[in-house]
Amino acid sequence: MRKAVRTKAATVNREQLIANIRETLAKSGYFVSEPLSLRSVSFDLVGRKDRQLLIIKALSNIDSLSSEDATEIKVLSHALGASPLVVGLHSSSAELEDGILYTRFGIPIVSEGTFKEHLLEGVPPFVYAAPGGLYVKIDGETLRNARAARNISLGGLAEAAGVSRKAIQMYEGGMGAMIEIAERMEDFLNEALVQPLDPFAVTAEVAEILKSLDQYEGANRDIFEMLKEIGYSVVPTRKCPFDALAKEEEFLLLTAVGEDPKTSERKAMAVGNISRVTEKKSVVFIQKKAGSREDIAGTPLVTKDELRRTDDADDLRELILRRERRKVI
Repeated sequence: MRKAVRTKAATVNREQLIANIRETLAKSGYFVSEPLSLRSVSFDLVGRKDRQLLIIKALSNIDSLSSEDATEIKVLSHALGASPLVVGLHSSSAELEDGILYTRFGIPIVSEGTFKEHLLEGVPPFVYAAPGGLYVKIDGETLRNARAARNISLGGLAEAAGVSRKAIQMYEGGMGAMIEIAERMEDFLNEALVQPLDPFAVTAEVAEILKSLDQYEGANRDIFEMLKEIGYSVVPTRKCPFDALAKEEEFLLLTAVGEDPKTSERKAMAVGNISRVTEKKSVVFIQKKAGSREDIAGTPLVTKDELRRTDDADDLRELILRRERRKVI
C-alpha cells in the first residue's frame, strides 16, 4: 500500500495538485477562487463555505514553505477571519502519510488524501507529527474520570503506560501523548481517549506583523500614506495579488496599486476573484483613468487624485461602492 501511495504522489505535479484541491473543495460545497496566475504569491486558492473561509497553499515538497510565506498567510488569515492550510505531497525525506496533521511555521499541513477524507467523508486526522515522533490529542477530562471511576492511582496508570506520574498528570491536563502510550492507556482503562484534530482550527498564535511603510516607494507609499491619513490601518503585503489590506472599523479592502494599464488589468482580475470568494471589498488605485472606465470586471478603479480629494474613510467607501459592479455567480 505504501508503494502505491508513493507512485501516485510521484506522478502528481503542483498544477495537478491545485486542480485536485479545487475539485475536492467544489464537491464538498465550497465556492472556490480561480488558481492565482501571478508569480511568487504566498497562497494559491481561497475557498468559502458558509462561514468557513480557507486560504490554501499547494506544495509538492512541504519543506519549500518559507517563513516569509507562512507569516504572510497567517497575517491574511487573521485579517480575513480565515483558516490557513497547506496541502502537500511529500517532505524532503518521505511522502506525507494520510491521517496525520503536520505543521511548518505554525501552518497546518495535510496530505491530499487527508484533505479529501476530511472534506468529502468527514474523517478528521487523529495523529499529528511533532519533534520526536507521532502524537495524539488526549481528552484529559475523560482520562481523569476513567482513572477515578476505576480507582486507579496516578502511579498505577503510569506503570501500565510506561511513563512517569508527572506525565499522567500532564495528559490529564491536555498534553498530547505518543501513539504507543495512548494505546497502552486506552487498553488498560478500556476507554477511548484520543480526540480528533481539526486542520481548519484557527490557532491562537497569530502573526500580528505590521510591516513598515518605509519599505515602499513611489505610488504604493503615497497611496498607503493617504489611506492612513483618512483613517485606514494599512498592512502592506509582499507576495499577494493585492498590495495591502486596508481596514477602517469593519470595512476591509483588498487594495492593489496599478502603475500601468496592463498591471491594473491583471491585478483587478486577480483581486476581484479573491474578493468575491472572501466577501470583502476590493479596489485598484491607478495613476489616471483610461477614458471613462471606472471598474475592471467589477473591481472599482480609483485614481490617485480622487483618493487625495477624499475627506475621510466614508467618502472613499461611498466612491468604491458606487463603482462596484458584481457579476452574479
